[in-house]
Amino acid sequence: MEQETTHTKAKLSLNGLKRLFSLLKYVWPKRYAFVGGMLALSVSSLTTLAFPMLLGDLINQANPEANLENINRIALVLLAIFAVNAVFAYLRIYWFEIVTQHMLASLRQTTYNHLIRLPMYFFSKHRVGELNSRISADISVLQETFTFTIAQFIRQLITIIGGVVLLSLVSVKLTLFMLAFVPLVAIGARFFGKHIRSLSKKTQGQVAQANIIVEETLQGITNVKAYANESFENERYTKSTNEVIHIAVKGAKARAMFISLIVFSLFSTIVGVIWYGVYLVNQGEGLNAGDLFKFILYTVFIGASISGMADLYAQVQKAVGATESLLDLLEESTEFGEAGQTGCEQQLQGAVKFEHLGFAYPGRPEIEVLKDIHLEIGAGMKIALVGASGAGKTTISALLFRFYDPTQGRLLFDGVDAREIHPQCLRQQMALVPQEVMLFGGTIAENIAYGKPGASIDEIREAAAKANALAFVEAFPDGFQTTVGERGIQLSGGQRQRIAIARAILRNPAILILDEATSALDNQSEALVQQALNTLMQNRTSIIIAHRLTTVMDADLIVVLEKGVIAEMGTHESLLADPEGVYYKLSSRLETNATEN
Repeated sequence: MEQETTHTKAKLSLNGLKRLFSLLKYVWPKRYAFVGGMLALSVSSLTTLAFPMLLGDLINQANPEANLENINRIALVLLAIFAVNAVFAYLRIYWFEIVTQHMLASLRQTTYNHLIRLPMYFFSKHRVGELNSRISADISVLQETFTFTIAQFIRQLITIIGGVVLLSLVSVKLTLFMLAFVPLVAIGARFFGKHIRSLSKKTQGQVAQANIIVEETLQGITNVKAYANESFENERYTKSTNEVIHIAVKGAKARAMFISLIVFSLFSTIVGVIWYGVYLVNQGEGLNAGDLFKFILYTVFIGASISGMADLYAQVQKAVGATESLLDLLEESTEFGEAGQTGCEQQLQGAVKFEHLGFAYPGRPEIEVLKDIHLEIGAGMKIALVGASGAGKTTISALLFRFYDPTQGRLLFDGVDAREIHPQCLRQQMALVPQEVMLFGGTIAENIAYGKPGASIDEIREAAAKANALAFVEAFPDGFQTTVGERGIQLSGGQRQRIAIARAILRNPAILILDEATSALDNQSEALVQQALNTLMQNRTSIIIAHRLTTVMDADLIVVLEKGVIAEMGTHESLLADPEGVYYKLSSRLETNATEN
C-alpha cells in the first residue's frame, strides 16, 4: 500500500514538472535573447559576489604596513566590478523583457487560437467570463513571474551557491555552522509552499467567478435594467469579491508566517555567525578582522537571498496555481485541425441525406433529442422544418454544421458521409441566418465581409444591395464605415438581419440555413427581410426553420417534427388536407401569429 502511494505521488510530481516545462517551447523563438539574459544574469550575480571578498581584502589593508598601491588597486577593481555589474544588469532586464513579451504574446495567441477551435460541447460546459479570465488574468500572473520572479529566483540561487563556496574558502567551520540553520528554512518552505499554492489557485478561481458575473451582467445589461436588478447584481458581485478577500487574506497569513520564519532564521544566523567567528578569532583559528568581515557580509548576502527566495518561491507557487487552469485548457482536444491546401477540393452541390439519424447531446446522453430521422433533400430544394419548441429543429441545424456528429445513423452530403468531409471545408460552403443576429463591434463593411474575408468594397456593396440593406447603409453619414456598436446595438433588428443576409449572400453558399430569421421582426421589416431572403435562396439548397406561415407555404417540402421524430412530410396543401394532422394544428397557430404581428 505504501509503495502504491509513493508511486502515485511520483507520477503527480512528474506530471506537474512536465506541465511547467511545456511553457518553455514559447521561449524557443527568442532563445538567443534568453541565453543572453541568462549569461547577463550570471555575470551580474557573480560580480556582486566579488564585492564582500574585495571589501574584506581592503579592510585587511587598514594597517601602517599596507602598500598604498594595493589599496588603490583593490578600490579600482571594486569600481570596475560595479560598472560591469551595472551594464549586465541592464542587459539582463532588457533581454528578459524581450523574451517575456514575445513568449506571453505567443501564449495568448496560442490559447485564443486553441480556444476558438474547441468543439461546441466544450462551450456548453464553460461560461464566457471564465474563459476570458484564463486569457487575461492567468496570463497576467505569468507576465509578472517571467519578467521578474524567475530571474530573481535564479539570481538568488547563484548568490546562495556561490556565497557558500566562497565562505568555505574563508572558513569551513564557520560555513558548516551557518548551514546548520538551512534545514529549518527548507522544512518551512516545503510546508508553507504547498499551502500557499493551494490558496493561490482558489483565489484565481474566485477571481474568475467574479469576472464571470461582470461579463454576464454587461452582456445582459438590458435585462438587468428592465428588471431593475442593479442592486441584486451588485450584491452578487460584492459577495463574490468578498470571498476573494477572504481567500487572499488566508494566503497572506501563510506567506507572512513563512517570511517571518525566514527573517527570524536570517538574523539568528547572523548573530550566531558573529558570535562563533569572534570565538574562533579569540581561539587563534587563523581568522583576521577582514576575513570575519567577509564572512559576515557573505552571510548577510546568503541570508537575504534565502529570505528573498521565500517570497519568490511563494510567487512561483502562485503562478503555478494560476496557470494550471490555463494548461488544462490547452490540453483540451480541439474540434479539428487545419484542412491544408488540398483538403477542400470537394465542392458541395447541396444534396443532403439523413440516414436513420439519432442524436443525444454529450452533456445529456440519456435524452435522445432526435430519433430515426430519415430524410433526403435534393440539391437546390427549399425545405421547411416546423414543429413545437424542443421538437429538434435547431439540433438538425447544429448537425448540418457538424457542431456535433450523430450518435446513430449517418448524415451525408452529396452521398458522402459528413465525417469524411473536413468541418472547415463543409462550413465554408454553408451559411446561417439566425433569429438573433450577432454582429461584431466593427463597421458595417467589416460585418458583411465576415462572410468572405478580403472581399472588395464593390462586392460588399453588391451584397448589401441584394439584401435590401444598401438604402439604410448609405443613409448613415459614414456609410459602410458606420460602427455598429457592441453586438450591433446601433442598428435595429431588421437592419441587423439584412446585414446578416448580405453576409450570407457574399459567402455564396451551396447550403443555406435560416433559423427563424424573420420571427422577431415587425411586418414592415419582415417584408424587406423576406424579399432579401427570397433573393438569397435562389439556386441553392435552403433549409428553413419556420416560425411564420409566410415562410412555410412556398417550400418544396415541409417536414413536421414532434418530440424528435418526423411526424409528417409534404407540401403545404397536402398537409393541410389532413385536419387531424400535426401540421394542420400547427398552421392555425402560425396563422394566428402572422395575424397578430
